[in-house]
Amino acid sequence: MRLLKQLVVVVVVAAAGSAGVGAVQWDPVLTLVLGVAAAVLTLLAYRWVVRRTEHRAPAEVALKGAGGAVTRGMLIGFAMFGAVIVNIAFLGHYRIDGPGSTAGAVALLGFMAAAAVTEEVMFRGVLLRIIEERIGSWMALALTGLVFGLMHLPNPNATLWSSLAIAIEAGGMLAAAYIATRNLWVPIGLHFAWNFAGAGIFGTAVSGKDAPEGLIEGVTSGPVLLSGGEFGPEASLYAVGAGAVLTIVFMWLARRRGTIVPLRRSARAAATATLAQ
Repeated sequence: MRLLKQLVVVVVVAAAGSAGVGAVQWDPVLTLVLGVAAAVLTLLAYRWVVRRTEHRAPAEVALKGAGGAVTRGMLIGFAMFGAVIVNIAFLGHYRIDGPGSTAGAVALLGFMAAAAVTEEVMFRGVLLRIIEERIGSWMALALTGLVFGLMHLPNPNATLWSSLAIAIEAGGMLAAAYIATRNLWVPIGLHFAWNFAGAGIFGTAVSGKDAPEGLIEGVTSGPVLLSGGEFGPEASLYAVGAGAVLTIVFMWLARRRGTIVPLRRSARAAATATLAQ
């Protein structure tokens, strides 16, 4: 019931924000303003519903230290996408055709801010956090990562492979980032930087979706497993590998910090009984 209540509130606010952002048709100023507003309202709605349903202060979105955590996440996201695009370009599957659009990059700042915050609040703030209380961090990471990947299956140019790639490199990695830090700011910053680097800087498709030109007019080509094809670099083996490595690093850090939630004894017994049948 708690999971359902929180999801309903967050999804309603996020959907209203997304509708507002979509209605302005990539106007740079309006998209930036409405995107940031949607992100802020989603966080406020999350804080409110957690206080109402769990009777606690939502420490995972506490303002203290938020700036530093978001910055760390952004640095990781930019570095990760930069490494992926360099590897794709090294084999000749990415090229720069010329300068892009500053106005498009400004609009993408707002759009990607809204997308990063709403998706992290829904998938890591609500789904992962509540589910791991029952089945532990490892199983919750795998389950929510898979759901996150499958949620991208209806996207343009998506395939089963691209959804599996998203599940590993994003669903698993962002879940691990939350488990290691126990705040939403790092995964929000990482998510935003990855998406904005793809569309807003290097001019590639993000999750199969075409967007306004970013700062660079970029073109990818070649085998899907190397370039990502029309879905974008997220469907490349380079992105999957980078995400898998970061997932391992974050979970190693979580183990050192003692932030991994173990599988509850009752849940473990139920799972064992199910397997024995």
